[in-house]
Amino acid sequence: MTFGEHLEVLRKMLFRILAVTMCFAIAIFCFKDETFSILLASSEWDFITFRHIESISQAIGLNFHIDEYHINLIATELSSQFMTHLSTSLYLALLIASPYILFELFCFISPALYEHERKYSVKLAIAIYILFIAGVLISYFLIFPISFHFLGTYQVSDIVTSNITLKSYISTFTTLTFVLGLVFQLPIIAFFMGKVGIINSMIMSHYRRHALLLILVVSAIITPSVDIFTLLLVATPIYLLYEASIRIVKKVEVKSSQQ
Repeated sequence: MTFGEHLEVLRKMLFRILAVTMCFAIAIFCFKDETFSILLASSEWDFITFRHIESISQAIGLNFHIDEYHINLIATELSSQFMTHLSTSLYLALLIASPYILFELFCFISPALYEHERKYSVKLAIAIYILFIAGVLISYFLIFPISFHFLGTYQVSDIVTSNITLKSYISTFTTLTFVLGLVFQLPIIAFFMGKVGIINSMIMSHYRRHALLLILVVSAIITPSVDIFTLLLVATPIYLLYEASIRIVKKVEVKSSQQ
């Protein structure tokens, strides 16, 4: 095809992506109560994560308990609730439509790929998507509820009370979720770095303790809790990703030596 024909195919693809995303956004916007009941659930003291954490801690002999608390969510601007509703609908629509977006992008670039590159690209896209969704779920069920509980109930004085704006809540939720989605791409990043020879499995294994210390520091920043049990809950999945990255790089090295 000519350059103009490629642009026409790209235009049609972007239009389909926009149409599908907008359909999802409109549907999510219409189901306002259901959407925000899910998004705001992690702000409650009886969120499912806290109940499971209590059960696990008691099972291993720790006396960990989440006291009942209530944090007010407020809106300080006239249009803030409506604009937050709009932006949240769009963010969720992009998340839900992401498999279709990946499919459209693959269909656009696949004619320029060899057969083995197509299979390689499909596996890579699936891995990226699964890891990103895993990061989103970890953020929703674990990291954000713990962070919100600690920061929302933290007081410098008894005469100071916390009233969190809805905009701040959604912004923090979205940022943490996106960051965790990116953090969970660690095996993919390690794969490419191992492919080009920047890192190898021996180096990663040798600096395993350093990586663990760095993961604990990052976990403490992401989840500013003084409780060691909570810190380990956050650090464990990230460290498991590091161990998985070592094995992935090792497989890359084996395949490279066989070629």
